Amino acid sequence: MLNLDQLAAFVSVVDLGSFTAAADKVGLTQPAVSLQVKLLEQRLGVKLIERVGRRAQPSPAGLDLLPHARRIIEACSVAEDAMTPFREGSVGRVRIGSGGTASIHLLPQAIAIAKKRMPDLEIIVRIGNIDEILRDLEANALDLAVVALPAAGRSLEVEAFHEDELLAVAPKGSVMPDSGPDVEFMKDKTLLLYEGGNTRRATNEWFGAGGVRPEPAMEFGSVEAIKELVAAGLGWSILPDMALRRDKSDLLVTSPLRPRLVRQLGIVLRRDKHLTKGLREIMKSLREIRAMEHME
Repeated sequence: MLNLDQLAAFVSVVDLGSFTAAADKVGLTQPAVSLQVKLLEQRLGVKLIERVGRRAQPSPAGLDLLPHARRIIEACSVAEDAMTPFREGSVGRVRIGSGGTASIHLLPQAIAIAKKRMPDLEIIVRIGNIDEILRDLEANALDLAVVALPAAGRSLEVEAFHEDELLAVAPKGSVMPDSGPDVEFMKDKTLLLYEGGNTRRATNEWFGAGGVRPEPAMEFGSVEAIKELVAAGLGWSILPDMALRRDKSDLLVTSPLRPRLVRQLGIVLRRDKHLTKGLREIMKSLREIRAMEHME
């Protein structure tokens, strides 16, 4: 592979017509520049510089190499310039993995806060189930995950940062017990439940603590789809409060469960992950959302 320093030395000698002048330009000694050109000639197997009187000029091979060398040096300069904003911390890229609910109802707030501080920050959000997300996180295909806990992995660090209560959800006109629906009340309802993940696991455990194994009429991988079906009068569900805050309207009736059921959301990343400025800003923004909700 061609050496960039050797190419730069060659171009400088051609441009200035002198090894000594080229050495002064690049801040090296004349023997050092001569060695760079000699090594390049050895690498290519051709003579690149000829002396005509007291002036160093390119050989025919050197003339052919010159435009290629200039393009290579220019491309490397452009690449280096492209890295300057990253080095100065003004731009960057963060790849986030999350479940569907958090990606719709939580991440946009955090992203908006982070983008105010870093307008050029590139953010990529990948939605999937928790197993896929954690697998990609451990493989360094994602920088950060925002998922319902628990989240386990030998190489992962987990920070619980947000509490989200799971609520009973029913169609308009439904009557909820004053103290909230319990397992006995809910077991007789037509249930539309979320399929898989820690949210469903928490729901099953809530029923299980009351001695009941839930038998949903339908299961879906989308909280938004379940909300639409409940609003259409097709059944009841247990859904995250986060996904219902904009929908406590005329179409749905909601209530805390009895006993109450709360899930934890966590920030998850590799223990050895280098915290770039962009990644730190996203984490800071997520924590700020938690702080703002505690003040409400």
